Amino acid sequence: MAIAARAQQDRAALGIAMTLGAYAFFSLIDTSVKWLIVAGLPAMQLAFMRYLPHFIISTVLVLRQGVSWSNFQTDHLGLVLFRGFLLASATMFNFITLKYLSLTVTGSIMFSAPIIVCALSWPLLGERVGPWRWGAILLGFVGVLIVIRPFDADFHWIALLNVYNAVSLALYSIITRKLSGVVAAETMQFYMGAMGAVMLLPFALNVWVTPETPLQWGLMIGLGLWGWAGHEVFSRAHAYAPANTLMPYTYSFLLYLAVASYVVFNDIPDGWTILGASIIVSSGFIVWWRTGRKETT
Repeated sequence: MAIAARAQQDRAALGIAMTLGAYAFFSLIDTSVKWLIVAGLPAMQLAFMRYLPHFIISTVLVLRQGVSWSNFQTDHLGLVLFRGFLLASATMFNFITLKYLSLTVTGSIMFSAPIIVCALSWPLLGERVGPWRWGAILLGFVGVLIVIRPFDADFHWIALLNVYNAVSLALYSIITRKLSGVVAAETMQFYMGAMGAVMLLPFALNVWVTPETPLQWGLMIGLGLWGWAGHEVFSRAHAYAPANTLMPYTYSFLLYLAVASYVVFNDIPDGWTILGASIIVSSGFIVWWRTGRKETT
């Protein structure tokens, strides 16, 4: 029994480590994008490059199973494509907002997505949401308002795009939950990369600026590699630990962004941003806690 318990703990620890690694990859994307935008590269070009390497890698992995159209087929193509559209559009708008907002502000708003998932789980999934979780949803909304500060003199309307991103990521998460175990992970990865690359290609060509240094080229190409790796590692982490175990560690993303914001851009979050982010994280933990209690009863 002790050996079995130890093995289970080791698997959970590996899943947690993989989750921390996945969000380190995601933080590399946002940090590199902001740095490249400051260097003069257009957001649309960078959004396209976030998906092009992803698309190439996913295509190669699917073709390794054999050159057959059946490897790309799914009975849920509409949902799979809509899932890809949600993530691609969220990426595009996130990259645009990074030109105007700090890493911690964009990250904090986008991390209200788990709270939105909870709010939408009743109408879309038929899951009962009790008073604790509804309270957490309202608390998370207050946290987002504190971060955005819509009535403050420093308010920038571009922050509203990040609210769209949070809603898109919530819907993306719900659709992923519905398709998990029904559509192969490799298939979903392929269509996600394909949707992003095809959808963003015309915009990228219209504004394309050739990078001037090897570092800019490396970071731009790395966007897609880190994106693919982050999604791949995070999805595999769920084979070692359940989602309710991994969820608290996804907030490492905000810590990564805060450190990168200070080290790379010398940008320290103000008190209101820290307060709002703390409220959003707290509400997310309440949702996680109540969901865990519901699953064990």
